[in-house]
Amino acid sequence: MKRPLLIRALTAIATAAVALTVSAQPAAAAPTSWKWGAIHSTDGMATAWGRVVVGQSGLAVTGNLDDTYGKGCSWAVIRHQSARNGRWRTHGIYNCVPGTGTFRKNVGGVLQIRIQVCRGTAARPVGKCSRWRTVWTQGG
Repeated sequence: MKRPLLIRALTAIATAAVALTVSAQPAAAAPTSWKWGAIHSTDGMATAWGRVVVGQSGLAVTGNLDDTYGKGCSWAVIRHQSARNGRWRTHGIYNCVPGTGTFRKNVGGVLQIRIQVCRGTAARPVGKCSRWRTVWTQGG
């Protein structure tokens, strides 16, 4: 008689453990990365695409920067608005070698991220810039 009671008790414990595990899962998990599509300079010789990813210290912008022309450099200019004080910061990433290079820029806690792709020199972007494109906004 004790054996069936023990089996029933173990079955009840296992069923309760499974129910707790299932209910602990969130209904819809938040995404950990958001894709942003290709952004081209106005002359079409520079292209950037990538993702906004959740990192240990906030958000990071990762991507690829393609320089198809070979003369001059391709630039990806990243602007982000701080969630702490609302100020905008700008960072430039360049590729002066024909082909595709990768980049990662940690931006922390932000309200908005925008990217512009330009042509330029190794010192700075000088022209042929795309319009600013918003690639991530807090809350949607």
